[in-house]
Amino acid sequence: MSKGLIRSMSRKGTRKSKKPPVAAKAAPLTDPSCCERCGALFTRQAWRRAGKRSVDLLARVEWTVCPACRQAERGEYFGRVIIAGAFAAAHEPEIRQRIRNISDRARFTQPERRVVSAERSRNVLEILTTSQKLAHRIVRELKKQYHGRASYAWSPDDGSLYAKWERG
Repeated sequence: MSKGLIRSMSRKGTRKSKKPPVAAKAAPLTDPSCCERCGALFTRQAWRRAGKRSVDLLARVEWTVCPACRQAERGEYFGRVIIAGAFAAAHEPEIRQRIRNISDRARFTQPERRVVSAERSRNVLEILTTSQKLAHRIVRELKKQYHGRASYAWSPDDGSLYAKWERG
């Protein structure tokens, strides 16, 4: 064995399973399974977007509700984005459209990454997402397009992400 492999196997605090937190909580699914609500297909241990389906596949599929639809229904989130500042208030329609584009692109390849809610309260826009990665991507893309300041904080409890973007 090489040193790199030995070190990678003895790391403390690493997960044995690379499943997202929501999937780790859920009961194991049969292969193939299809979501009744969004049409996402669970095959080869991953949720994939809806595409062309054969009659043979549809005959074998087990109908269920995917973890992302369950999360959105319960209002559960693993990513929280706060967008603040005078610029954000003045350009809210553009920012909402940019967030929609980012969310659609992420959902195209990974249907379990979605925006749970996007609400405005006082002078901040709060976006809740089903995954930490989508929240991180939203803030990174806003910073890349509109500049401003971004900050990220991961929760030690459940691993959720609190991300903030602001531009004066």
